[in-house]
Amino acid sequence: MNKTLFKLFLLSGLTFALVSEIYSQPQKGWRTETLDSLTVYNSQDLLIKKLSPNVYVHISFLATNDFGKVECNGMVVINQGEAIVFDTPTETTGSGELIKFVKEKLKSKVVAVVPTHFHNDCVGGLAVFEKDKIPLYVNSLTMNLLKKDKVELASSIINVFDDHFSLSLGDEEVFVEYFGAGHTSDNVIAYFPAANTIFGGCLVKEVGASKGFLGDANVTEWAATVAKIKSKYPEVSLVIPGHGKWGGVELLDYTIELFILKK
Repeated sequence: MNKTLFKLFLLSGLTFALVSEIYSQPQKGWRTETLDSLTVYNSQDLLIKKLSPNVYVHISFLATNDFGKVECNGMVVINQGEAIVFDTPTETTGSGELIKFVKEKLKSKVVAVVPTHFHNDCVGGLAVFEKDKIPLYVNSLTMNLLKKDKVELASSIINVFDDHFSLSLGDEEVFVEYFGAGHTSDNVIAYFPAANTIFGGCLVKEVGASKGFLGDANVTEWAATVAKIKSKYPEVSLVIPGHGKWGGVELLDYTIELFILKK
């Protein structure tokens, strides 16, 4: 092999290795959630995965300065032709796609939308739900923070609660509860007994996650708040965090350990 050919061969090999390395690593700002057998819907703005017969996770994307393009989870629970959405997708396009999917594919009517706290990864698509006249159920603390952020909503769709409430879903119930401050002062969780599932929102971390954005957090109370959830639901089967991979009670344990005050 002459020197020119050898140099070209070496250069192409190095280029291939470099490209392979780039594509094999999750890049900041890149979409990393994979398509798998759980995926039932996939577009540029929205992923939907079926986790159990009555529980779906919707995944949308939020551009941030500190963490790049972040994948954000929400939950949909269905029963007897009715659906409740916990946290909207991050913007209007994904929210419209989610409502359409529930109507057309799941043959269900969205009877409520419940944001778990006031950040944009929970309320970014509320305008679409409002346009469809879907009732909004919101913690009084969240409502005050939305007003402070000058988020305008039609009063006719708003239902405000304090610490906890339950919603009927066909012949089942879904519970929404406030256990205390953590990621924010207003964060609530949802529990669906029929599937023994908790949607923890950003109050609950995936195993291995960092502490994330702490701009509105109460890190002194966070571990104690999640410990209350675990105390009430020690045998929970499925826990869905606000970002990242779902699992079982180990997500509660991990979050407690992450934020527990070390002596």
